[in-house]
Amino acid sequence: MAGGKGTRVLALTNDEIPKPMLSICGKPILEHQIDVLKKHGITDITLVVGHRSSAISNYFLDGAGFGVSIEYIEEELPLGTAGALYYLRNRVHDDFFLVYGDIIYDIDMTKMLEFHRQKHSVVTLFVHPNSHPYDSDLVVLDSNDRVVRLDSKTNTRNYYFDNYVNAGIFLLSPDVLPYVSEPTSTDLERDVITRLIHSSKVFGYRSPEYVRDLGTPERIRDAESDIMTGIVTSRNLSLPQKCIFVDRDGTLNQYRDFIYHESQFQLEEGTLDAVRAINQSKYLCIVVTNQPVVARGLCTVDDVDQIHRKMKTLLGNQGAYLDDVLYCPHHPDLGYPEENRVYKIDCKCRKPKTGMLQLAAQMYNIDLSQSWIIGDTTVDIQTGIAAGMKTVLVQTGQRGMDGKYDVKPDITSRNLFEAVQTIIQLS
Repeated sequence: MAGGKGTRVLALTNDEIPKPMLSICGKPILEHQIDVLKKHGITDITLVVGHRSSAISNYFLDGAGFGVSIEYIEEELPLGTAGALYYLRNRVHDDFFLVYGDIIYDIDMTKMLEFHRQKHSVVTLFVHPNSHPYDSDLVVLDSNDRVVRLDSKTNTRNYYFDNYVNAGIFLLSPDVLPYVSEPTSTDLERDVITRLIHSSKVFGYRSPEYVRDLGTPERIRDAESDIMTGIVTSRNLSLPQKCIFVDRDGTLNQYRDFIYHESQFQLEEGTLDAVRAINQSKYLCIVVTNQPVVARGLCTVDDVDQIHRKMKTLLGNQGAYLDDVLYCPHHPDLGYPEENRVYKIDCKCRKPKTGMLQLAAQMYNIDLSQSWIIGDTTVDIQTGIAAGMKTVLVQTGQRGMDGKYDVKPDITSRNLFEAVQTIIQLS
């Protein structure tokens, strides 16, 4: 979808070129996108063009010079984000990617396609956490990654939310095309996807890979910097990832013994700066936490999820995000008055066992030997040692005074921010 005028970046385009032709690191945004498609064997490309379309067609021609085959659909009048799909009815007979022309991305498109087909999805949205969920369209998912609803950035949000943002990359089945029955202005999310949600065949593909919309000059500058430092390419899940795993209670948020209600949750001082620093590095940021409050019967899984939504909202509202949150609700010991025996098991995920780390490694292709864990207890340090990782003990929360394991961390830091600074300096 390359017909955008880019009203917010007119100072850069001077209205002489369409936004997708803005040069970043020596070549147009659109060329960066085509390079990623070609890398994954996607060479049949249709460009939907409109404003200043000759700047695009004169540059790319039929695509042969770029190793692809390009056709054009030219909109005399803007048809929104989906109106031009009308013209694909007799051209497309298989699943196809739809990409907005104003983003920089580098993702494992093969992995996304595998997810799409495994779910028998009609529409798959690439969703990810970002640093500005407050002015982004959010995607609400269920536990099976099925899309429950879309929350427009224009809505008033008086609730805590999961930071899953619609990134502007979609995988669509040809079954979508009948929903665009004529070439009129049509919004993909509002007029097509929302109508399909009730079918239970719309899914969100969650990934921490690099996708950045270029809606403002500042975001364009950030993307240029990320390309030059290698962050864009390194986040592709086809490559081994490095991660900073962070404990929750006493490390990321203030220690309150058992936290079983959202009102008890408050971030530790320096957490926002720490998480932002990880986001700007080549490391993923994933929380791994034991939450025996569920097994003890103090609260439900839904309550823990709500606490985590508060955590993500507090971070997101200040420009920081978590790539994932994994937690263990189990506890092996019986005998508590209100315990929930469903969760009273000797599991593989409760730290110091490494189940949560192994799961994250599988999901995101993480090289644990190149990763770190930061926590406030000897349990966290033992977990990292057992997983072959480097470890940091912070002097917040329990300060390593739990005394459960006779272990020594690689580094001791005053708080999470200092720990992250040290890790990044050593990288």
